[in-house]
Amino acid sequence: MITAVNATKYFGEVAAVNDINVTIKNREVFGLIGTNGAGKSTFLRMAAGVLKPDSGKIFVDDTAVYENPSVKADIFYISDEQYFLPNATPREMASFYADYFPAFDRIRFDEMLGNFQLKPNRRINTFSKGMKKQLSVLLGICTNTKYLFCDETFDGLDPVMRQAVKSIFAGELSERDFTPVIASHNLRELEDICDCVGILHQGGVLMQKDLEEMKLNIHNIQCVFQNAEEEKAALGLLDIVKAEKRGSLNIITVRGQEKDILCKINMFSPIFAEILPLTLEEIFISETEVVGYDIKKLIF
Repeated sequence: MITAVNATKYFGEVAAVNDINVTIKNREVFGLIGTNGAGKSTFLRMAAGVLKPDSGKIFVDDTAVYENPSVKADIFYISDEQYFLPNATPREMASFYADYFPAFDRIRFDEMLGNFQLKPNRRINTFSKGMKKQLSVLLGICTNTKYLFCDETFDGLDPVMRQAVKSIFAGELSERDFTPVIASHNLRELEDICDCVGILHQGGVLMQKDLEEMKLNIHNIQCVFQNAEEEKAALGLLDIVKAEKRGSLNIITVRGQEKDILCKINMFSPIFAEILPLTLEEIFISETEVVGYDIKKLIF
């Protein structure tokens, strides 16, 4: 488990990360969302032990990570600007990481290079941006570390490769103790993979939510009532986050359990009532508007 307690980091007078408190549970995919400059990369570097917080602490498995080699041995960090040794090949980078991570799986690495059609002896500086991203992920997976920090890892991957990487993550989660933390500026990239998402804004955590819990407690409803009086009475019983009306059709976003919501609506024998699935984007727009933020201006 990763725990940040009042973690703060300044660069000069700029607070890159400001008093962050966040908990990332083991064996869940955690998405860290925010615009450029929100503090995602700085937080990941602190969590990886690369940077020391100016105040507060970051713990990995209840141990402070900074200047702690035994904890860092369980972490592989893929930066947004990946670094490879000058003129190195994928196979040479595998040898490099194998010296630092004893559990590095060379056989699997060679197999995955073949699956991704990456040449093992080709100079990495001739690779495209997307190919370098793929290589970084394969190196990270094959170290077999408990934690994998990915900074904008999906940026630069085409849709097919993006799904391939997500499938690899899902396989790792099912087979071993594995916790990926994925930073991105795009919420849509993480919708089908994350268990929990935290939104960073101006160096602080705007909100952290378990996605499954969110999906169970907020719903999109379309309904039509027989008259205005019944409509007013029914809607008055609901915890409405957002409401829109098109003619006689009510389109509302409502908090609560699905069964309870439908029970209250059906008390008034509506002409039509249907619950529609909410996308992750719609859920977060609803949640952040309640606390006074327009998330569409932050991360889309």
